[in-house]
Amino acid sequence: MTSVFLRSLVYQVLFYALLVFWLLVAIPTFLMPPRAILFIAKTWSRQSVVLLRWICGVKFEVRGTENIPAGSLVVAAKHQSMWETFALLPFFDSPLFIYKRELGRIPFFGWYLRLADMIDVNRAGGVRALMDMAKRARNEVQKGRQLIIFPEGTRRPVGAPPDYKSGVAQIYALCHVPCLPVALNSGLFWPRRTFLRYPGTLVVEFMPPLPSGLQREEFLATIREKIETATDRIVAEARAEQAEIFGRVPDVAVKEK
Repeated sequence: MTSVFLRSLVYQVLFYALLVFWLLVAIPTFLMPPRAILFIAKTWSRQSVVLLRWICGVKFEVRGTENIPAGSLVVAAKHQSMWETFALLPFFDSPLFIYKRELGRIPFFGWYLRLADMIDVNRAGGVRALMDMAKRARNEVQKGRQLIIFPEGTRRPVGAPPDYKSGVAQIYALCHVPCLPVALNSGLFWPRRTFLRYPGTLVVEFMPPLPSGLQREEFLATIREKIETATDRIVAEARAEQAEIFGRVPDVAVKEK
């Protein structure tokens, strides 16, 4: 485990150094269309994923890319770690995120979020703020963008009971576009609340999209069943692999069950 600690420390330093580098390189994009900053964000994402493999031994397997349709889309992804907040970017032509307004106050990083036409939300603003956010999301999606949303609202520990919010169903109903379910097992390799990065095969699985027009209750039940079933399967695969690597499942992963 000493090796995991040292590799994780090196990766953490390089990860943020790479981020600062691209934040500075991106300054000219203030004079360019939003696609320019999205291109840089995708480049940083790809490099960060490659570094994770080189330094920490976290391989990356993608399944079901043939299920990703072109054009307007709502993407509903499992959320176990920070990893998916950047690693999913390159799979979509014009990705769109909803972020809490406080992030927009961070110099450079927050400025670029606004430059890329991402959508901020004031979590203290109540129902009115949420409705405004949903309408803005609908308008952006109808321009041909792909909204990446985490139905549980926040990172959930691996193995925690699912906690899907009704907001994803509201956005789906407003947007009138297909919804792409995404399962993953990132929490076993990039756990919450620690900088340790564990080796193994991180899997992302894109499932066939749900058509637009489903009733909200049916949509929420279906999206939950699809994401959770696939996530349980690929988490079990990863636990077996980690048990072979370490002789047991790492302590952090066990605690997150």
